Amino acid sequence: MKREDRSALIAAAIICFFAFGGWFVLPPIMQWLGTFSPWLALAVAIAYVGAFFVLFWLRARYQRRRRRP
Repeated sequence: MKREDRSALIAAAIICFFAFGGWFVLPPIMQWLGTFSPWLALAVAIAYVGAFFVLFWLRARYQRRRRRP
C-alpha cells in the first residue's frame, strides 16, 4: 500500500466516523440545547453541517499544495 493510499484511507475513515457519529449524537444534543435556547440548538446544527464543508475544503487545499512541484 502506497503512502497516498494509506493517507486517503485514514482521511476517509475519520470523515466517516465524524459523519456517522455526529448524526447519531446530534439529535439528543440539539434537544438538550433546545431546552435552553432553540437558537443555540440551531447554531450547533449549522456549525456541524458547516464543519463538513470546511473539512473537505481543507483536505482539497492540502492535496493541491502537496501535488505542486
